[in-house]
Amino acid sequence: MDLRQTLGAVAPGTDLRDGLERILRGRTGAIVVLGYDEVVESLCSGGFKLDVEFTAARLRELAKMDGAVIIDGHTIRRANVQLLPDHTIGSLETGMRHRTADRVARQSGFPVISVSQSMRIITLYVAGARYPIEGSDLIISKANQALSTLERYVARLEEVLASLTALEVEDLVTVRDVVIAMQRLEMVSRIWDEAEGYVIQLGTDGRLLNLQLEELVSGIDRGRALIVADYLEADAETVHQRMGTLTATQLANPEEVARVLGLKQGGLDTPLESRGHRLLSHIARLPESVAETIALHAGNLQALLSFSLEDLQQIDGIGPYRARLVREGLAQLAESAILERRY
Repeated sequence: MDLRQTLGAVAPGTDLRDGLERILRGRTGAIVVLGYDEVVESLCSGGFKLDVEFTAARLRELAKMDGAVIIDGHTIRRANVQLLPDHTIGSLETGMRHRTADRVARQSGFPVISVSQSMRIITLYVAGARYPIEGSDLIISKANQALSTLERYVARLEEVLASLTALEVEDLVTVRDVVIAMQRLEMVSRIWDEAEGYVIQLGTDGRLLNLQLEELVSGIDRGRALIVADYLEADAETVHQRMGTLTATQLANPEEVARVLGLKQGGLDTPLESRGHRLLSHIARLPESVAETIALHAGNLQALLSFSLEDLQQIDGIGPYRARLVREGLAQLAESAILERRY
């Protein structure tokens, strides 16, 4: 179970979160291990085996016995056990319960939850890190801030993409222009990822925020894929992974971004030629498969813009109706893009 899955499992509205909240309200502590295998078994001493279905009420009652509770999926495996992790495993925690939870998580590889009786906080240990489980009000505040930032970045991205379209029509695109667009797309993706993390932590409390997030980022992945199809040789997923390896400082450096995109040779002012996928994608009622066929047949956008109705009808699957749709659609898009850029 990775961090996102674990945060989702303890989010408001889940049975596990309900059980943990009951423990807090009852002013008791607890250690809960979210996983069970031979390693976890070897760390357990005493207690008893249960193998019963998990419920929030059962977790609350079993936590009263002070020993750890072992949960595997929707089953409570063991309860009231003493955990004996390797004492040589390093931990920065000072309290006995938190230090044990940290060491068990590191040794077993499973997430471990510690509920502090004195401090009344829930702490999650997973993947060698410590994550305090915060209340919904605080997370909602952070999520709203992330959404506000994302909204501004998306607006700026739309401006950059509109400028790129105009440059494509006028055949003035350079490496720098593509780099700027990919920089903006990556920045939006990173803020999107952060906001999505907050939504996951909110569980049922984050449904409205999730709707806002989905509306904001609609088309972002498709936009990246179209730029990759127009200018790069790798597939969109590979490019996205490469961009993800850049630090914030590297991402702000056009030379570094050009290197990752495979556009380093020739410098940032090197002219590039669009293959036409992005412009064709803006034509309403034109299927994606047909647009791809047209782009491949034309080879580049400038050739495509010069096609007559007869030229378009020479392409397999393009009849008089679609030829007119493409011809008129491209003309309108080109005119609109140039006017917007100039005024």
